[in-house]
Amino acid sequence: MKFWVGVTDNNWYKFLANSNPDEVNFWQPSATPPFTGAPMGLPFLFKLKRPYNHIAGGGFFVTYSSLPLHLAWEVFGTKNGCASLDDLSNMIKNLTSNNRSENKIGCTVLANPFFFDPTTWIPDPPGWASSIVRGKMYNTNDGDGAAIWNNVNARSKSFQTENNQIDRLNIVAEPIDKYGSPITVRPRLGQSSFRVLVTDAYQRRCAITGERTLMTLEAAHIVPYAEDGIHDVRNGLLLRADFHRLFDAGLVSVTPELKIKISKRIKEEWFNGQAYYRLDDKPLSVVPVHSSMRPDPECLDWHYRNKFQA
Repeated sequence: MKFWVGVTDNNWYKFLANSNPDEVNFWQPSATPPFTGAPMGLPFLFKLKRPYNHIAGGGFFVTYSSLPLHLAWEVFGTKNGCASLDDLSNMIKNLTSNNRSENKIGCTVLANPFFFDPTTWIPDPPGWASSIVRGKMYNTNDGDGAAIWNNVNARSKSFQTENNQIDRLNIVAEPIDKYGSPITVRPRLGQSSFRVLVTDAYQRRCAITGERTLMTLEAAHIVPYAEDGIHDVRNGLLLRADFHRLFDAGLVSVTPELKIKISKRIKEEWFNGQAYYRLDDKPLSVVPVHSSMRPDPECLDWHYRNKFQA
């Protein structure tokens, strides 16, 4: 199995270790991803910078996306590893050659992060060169990778026992041929991961209207999270903000056949809605390219039967 060891900002790590969030944004000033083609669940370890140079924890890869700075803050907030948007902007300025915050930053989304006690940090990972700037991919079948992974496993099991957490290293996920043996973790997704996955699955366009203005688009749960819906891309639709509100209110729905339904209640109560009714019974404008990311027909059927005000 392959795993990534990423060079990690010490202040970013310290801030998040103190808050212990369910997911984090391992951002970088450049919009270039640290690696490509990795499967969801790939372990991603945090290697601190000098003076520590230790592996101090990690998380599990969900997805990579390039986002405008302000949107990255809106999506992740303090899960960016700082207390405010100004702090995030200043952190990025300090890492850029021209001392300017970039319009877009690279966002490597990690779920289920874990942070080791400093007394158990792993020093001097084998095979690590001082010239490495961003990180290195290891394989548990190789000597260096096996040594690191054995150390992580020993610490992770102890960490989970002490904190009464599930065993994050033994949940089956999908195998990816490029990465050898199957990845052994399926991360539990949070709200931020859900939003990024849904946004990119729909090519950053509203599923109903095709609208491309990113700031107006929101990830909607088909089955609400408060009603046992889950943070899963198949339980999501990317909708323009007004359609999101209408969808949550049951004034708009989507059938399992991916047909748009507009409730008559809009006209009856607000004597308006012409712009919406022209879409009634039309097919969705945008659906995910990959069938594994398309909305679950059972979720759509639940919304149509239980929420839609026909």
